[in-house]
Amino acid sequence: MSLELFERRVAALAQLRVVDPARPVLDQAAEHHLRRVLRARVGEEVVVTDGRGAWALCAVREAGLEPLTGPATDPTPPASVLYLAPPRGERADWAIAKATEVGVTRVVPLVSANLAWRFAGEARAKVLARWRRVAEEAAGQCRRTHDLVIDEPTTPAAVPGDVAVCEISSAASRDWRGVRAVAVGPEGGWAPGEWGGDRRRVSLGDTVLRSETAAVLAGALCVLAGASPGFSLGEEEAR
Repeated sequence: MSLELFERRVAALAQLRVVDPARPVLDQAAEHHLRRVLRARVGEEVVVTDGRGAWALCAVREAGLEPLTGPATDPTPPASVLYLAPPRGERADWAIAKATEVGVTRVVPLVSANLAWRFAGEARAKVLARWRRVAEEAAGQCRRTHDLVIDEPTTPAAVPGDVAVCEISSAASRDWRGVRAVAVGPEGGWAPGEWGGDRRRVSLGDTVLRSETAAVLAGALCVLAGASPGFSLGEEEAR
């Protein structure tokens, strides 16, 4: 991507979701947001994306959008998966938005033993729908063109063996090399025996973090580890 095109993409009024960036058609909600909330003027530029990496720059017209560039496709980012024991309400929404911004590719809600609320039934469906909406809005803000995937909930017993676990303990390492997926626990911490003894433990530092802060930091470290295979916080620095 040229510097000019990158700067135009960053400076665009908004990023909006369409089915096909080559033939951009906004749905009713996106049209309302563009015209009534953002008060877009004719001629202003916006980005459109399909959420699968394809995007284009368009100009706002009296009716609809006019493509200004042919569709481009951003490369698929390395996988980075966050298993998250969800905090309540707005703190979870904040964690999802920030995980989207730092580049996490997938979030899996984790129903751990010490979860402080019942993440099930109708409440679960509403929360997952809200998280997906929050992630889409955050993607538009940060010009991300690959959607953050939010999976159905799982339990620690069903988590694959190669997923590392964030833990405050002397057994936790600051060496994040090779970590592509990580689990972050609830405010109360993990229950005794919730993870097997052979599970890889990783540290987030020497301070006690709120669960949503831990989630964002762990997600960012996972993204860095995926982008830079040699990445590490440094065992020497940790001691």
